[in-house]
Amino acid sequence: MTDALRALRDRLEIAEILARYASAIDERDWDRLATCFTADAVGDYAGAPPREGYAAIEALCRRTLAPLDASQHLVGSIEIELQGDQARSRCAVQAQHTRRGLAEGENYLVGGTYQDAWVRTDEGWRIRRRRLQVLWQEGNPGVLGL
Repeated sequence: MTDALRALRDRLEIAEILARYASAIDERDWDRLATCFTADAVGDYAGAPPREGYAAIEALCRRTLAPLDASQHLVGSIEIELQGDQARSRCAVQAQHTRRGLAEGENYLVGGTYQDAWVRTDEGWRIRRRRLQVLWQEGNPGVLGL
């Protein structure tokens, strides 16, 4: 396989995993979510204390999404920098969160970026470190139970 073809395949796999992450959390599919991360991954979600290990990342996602009636995470504007068996990516994210019946508002929308460090494993590319930087928010943060 040529270097150019391998790079194209790597970029496509990373972009697919970014999309898989978004659909897995929206569908509460924790088995699929686990295929996005290394076991020792670190998650730094917008000022919350860093979560060390996949189990801690999943626990945070479960707790945050549990009170919701629905969520929709959209990723785009994906930039990927390959460095052998490691990579870095940055993508835009918009996350809509809905919880019906709240007097203060039923929706909470967050826009920001995911900045990820990746490693190639025997199972394929996996996120080793994820950082969410929130750029803007709209609506009722109480939707998340905060």
